[in-house]
Amino acid sequence: MPQSIITDRASDPTLAPLAAASQTGMSQTGMSQTGMSPTSDDLLYRKVSWHVIPFLFVCYVVSFLDRINIGFAQLQMKHDLGFSDAMYGLGAAIFYVGYVLCEVPSNMLLARFGARRTFMRIMLLWGIASTCMMFVHTPTHFYALRFLLGVFEAGFFPGIVLYLTYWFPARRRAAVFSIFFAGVAVAGVLGGLVSGWIMRDMGGVMGLEGWRWMFAIEGVPAVLLGLMAALWLVDGPEQARWLSDAEKAHLLAQRDGVTMGARTDSNAAAPAPHSSHSSRSFGTALSNPRVYLFAFIYFSLTCASLTLNFWMPLMIRDFGVHDVLAISLYTVIPNAVGAVGLMLIARRSDRRGERRWHFAACTIGGGIALSLLTLHLASFAAMMAILSVAAVLIFAALPIFWAVPSAYLTGKAAAAGIALISSIGITSGIVSPWAIGLIKTHTGSMDNALYVLTALLVASGVALLIGVPAAQKAR
Repeated sequence: MPQSIITDRASDPTLAPLAAASQTGMSQTGMSQTGMSPTSDDLLYRKVSWHVIPFLFVCYVVSFLDRINIGFAQLQMKHDLGFSDAMYGLGAAIFYVGYVLCEVPSNMLLARFGARRTFMRIMLLWGIASTCMMFVHTPTHFYALRFLLGVFEAGFFPGIVLYLTYWFPARRRAAVFSIFFAGVAVAGVLGGLVSGWIMRDMGGVMGLEGWRWMFAIEGVPAVLLGLMAALWLVDGPEQARWLSDAEKAHLLAQRDGVTMGARTDSNAAAPAPHSSHSSRSFGTALSNPRVYLFAFIYFSLTCASLTLNFWMPLMIRDFGVHDVLAISLYTVIPNAVGAVGLMLIARRSDRRGERRWHFAACTIGGGIALSLLTLHLASFAAMMAILSVAAVLIFAALPIFWAVPSAYLTGKAAAAGIALISSIGITSGIVSPWAIGLIKTHTGSMDNALYVLTALLVASGVALLIGVPAAQKAR
């Protein structure tokens, strides 16, 4: 299996903590193949990080914001266009149809044509598609544009992961990938701060509804960043003018030393590319029952996390808040608290070297918190506290989960197994928003959907405890 395919299928925006968890115990000491000291090595990679990561991080935050801003738009859009909750849920789900279908081909194009042109193409097209959401008038328009947004955005985060392997050896990818995972929470915070303001204060300007202005304004940055990518990015260390020849040689030696087999750690995040045994490895993964156990766990977990991404504004409105700007600002609280709690819980799991009980505590506790939302307490503060607890525990379960498969699927079969887990599990993005929309349309409430999500979260925690033996500690 080509490296582009392996990296792509294992690199959904929710999988960024995979490398972080699996690389925890790796040593970063010792002399490199080019004779550079550890201190000089650290300085070089710090230089690389400052040139490569900030721009891509901003791009990723914008991409996720363009993906989830329909969660804010629905507060006005459904009423203005006469869309039901089922229609909205289907539109949210159709994004993932295009996303799942096109993530592998897009990464293959990156490997063939280079990162600079590929990222420019991706950002320009998704920015245009996102901006065109302002012209939606019918369900057909809505579904078509959401599908195209998924098609155009599909290769972006997987492409980032593949691109970073050109610059960083496996032992350094952990911290780098975790930065992009945090971008999901940052997008949620920015969405809460910006989207509500646009929808409320821009409504009526030039005769357009506020939600149309939101799509127009939030789609433009992706187009601008796409144009900037052509000037800022290079395809790899070989083309970087800000590196000396010695620095380029060192980066390539470090990278090739890892990818061509210098490291044989079974927990390596990026396995050797172009392996002649990759087909057999994929066959081994297909026949491994534990792969399907992990896929079920991941599916259940992402059903809940996507519910928070797409339905949180509506949940807060049901708490009794009706001002669009106020709703948007209140979404900042669960996202910000969730981001901080995620890092603290994941760090504790790393320090203890324990995954199973940390994961079970997060999923079972998160499920209980979701079920408590059905109490509809009169206290707004109490309901927001419950929602924030659910966000912390559900978001924290993601990086803890991805520490586990890499510890139990070892050797060359690890990449194929993780890719299969990702492929099956991410179908939650198709199923969950559509199913919740149907439930809310037919019952007028999200309560039944929250009960189903609670059951899935509890089942995922129990499945990990029972299906993964404690004897082998996930590192």
